[in-house]
Amino acid sequence: MKPPHRVVLLAGPSGSGKSYVARRTGLPVLCLDDFYKDGDDPTLPRRHDRIDWDSPHAWDAGFAVETIARLARDGKAEVPVYAIGEDRRVGTRTFDLAGAPFFVAEGIFAAEIVAECRDRGLLAGAYALRRPRGATFLRRLTRDLAEQRKAPGVLLRRGLTLLREEPAVLRRQTGLGAEAARAREVLRRVAMLLAGHPRRS
Repeated sequence: MKPPHRVVLLAGPSGSGKSYVARRTGLPVLCLDDFYKDGDDPTLPRRHDRIDWDSPHAWDAGFAVETIARLARDGKAEVPVYAIGEDRRVGTRTFDLAGAPFFVAEGIFAAEIVAECRDRGLLAGAYALRRPRGATFLRRLTRDLAEQRKAPGVLLRRGLTLLREEPAVLRRQTGLGAEAARAREVLRRVAMLLAGHPRRS
């Protein structure tokens, strides 16, 4: 038996526009970046003597899936609030689907939980956003500088690294079960999903 609510997972490289596309669906949006581990967590992966925040091991997949399962079952859950500039969770908030039959969970690591969500009957769809690499690089750098996520030099070096690694990121995400799609394709699929859902009287 399907749960009352199901999730659309939206992955894609950092800066590809996941948050923007998720909001455009009109569905409630769960930000999966809030499930990063705290900066002092001893299980965090390291790369070149620094924490590797681009590794899925920097993220709490189990906690994210359990929260999605709670939302699918109850329509409401307490979710963490994460401050990227501080590398830690700074609180919680109540996330309420307000009766919506579907919701979007978006984040760079969304593809990591496609199989688990599918196996548990929680999944309505899974997509990996793709767009020109140069556009993604500029969008990401502009966003990160505006939000003062890290020092400008760190952001530029990280951005160039992600630019080189973007094709591999997409290959991994599609290999994990997310379908590569442009923004308009994701929006069309979500619209079809909603159109096929029987309205409650």
